[in-house]
Amino acid sequence: MPDSYRRPTAQLRADGSLRHLLTLEELPVQVIRSLLERSEHYARPFAQPAARSDLLAGRTVAIMFAEPSTRTRVSFELASRRLGADVVNIEVQLSSRLKGESVPDTVATLESMHVDAFVLRDVDPSVPDLVSSSVAEHISVLSGGAGSHSHPTQGLLDALTVRQHKGRIEGLRIAIVGDIRHSRVARSSWHAFAALGAEEIRIVAPRGLMPADDEFARCTRHTSLESGIADCDVVMVLRIQKERMTAASIPDEVSYFTEWGLTAARLRSAKQDAIVLHPQPMNRGVEIASDVADGPQSVIRDQVRNGVAVRMAVLEATLLRGRR
Repeated sequence: MPDSYRRPTAQLRADGSLRHLLTLEELPVQVIRSLLERSEHYARPFAQPAARSDLLAGRTVAIMFAEPSTRTRVSFELASRRLGADVVNIEVQLSSRLKGESVPDTVATLESMHVDAFVLRDVDPSVPDLVSSSVAEHISVLSGGAGSHSHPTQGLLDALTVRQHKGRIEGLRIAIVGDIRHSRVARSSWHAFAALGAEEIRIVAPRGLMPADDEFARCTRHTSLESGIADCDVVMVLRIQKERMTAASIPDEVSYFTEWGLTAARLRSAKQDAIVLHPQPMNRGVEIASDVADGPQSVIRDQVRNGVAVRMAVLEATLLRGRR
């Protein structure tokens, strides 16, 4: 793995219901399918009012992010509130952690205040597992992104978006393009697509941004964008960070776009009805052209909207112990 990482504690209760969501790796496919089906219940077209319920009335969700976030943090907060839960946002940079308090001690303090679930994002991929192994039995821990290892709700919402537009994932050819080596999104989406029966998953990247040889089992590897997306049903583009370009021997953003930017002309290599995904934030004119990001094959805004539905389904599944 790219970070210091230990395999997570059990995510399921003895009865098979979901208690924690730390990774999609080795999560039973029936659990993934169940979460996607419940997400469909909460998904609404853009013009319709958002889904709401009081299923989690009286529950409290603490959101603790040690890394910047807009989409994930806001969608977890909206998901919690739309299910009737109380929400506490902890600014980790301003919390007692800066005074030397450990994360488990901070969590223990919040446990005493009747918090029922913790949503965690941290650059250290071991933090969600560390917390999940120490909380009381009735408490759930959900990962909002762990280092470069996992981002399970992003993987679920990507799978949901593909299912909505393609009707299935089974039999599809999917390309994930960009900085694969450092991407928690790539890892979690790969786990979801593979579990749900994608015919072929391609990882497409400059050589310096390819993951280690022992990662992404059974994925085909391409170091050319055109060959990597040829005849694909789904093209998912990842954000490229400036500091990663050096590892790929790419001097600047213009050079990256020249060789690796997804343009309308390059997209023609994929199937005519291919869809384009991007987890955001986007660097327009770097990894993706604006006319592709905003074009008819883009489903990027649907991904954002599906994020709330997926996180509602996950909160419901974990906090209601699998019982509606």
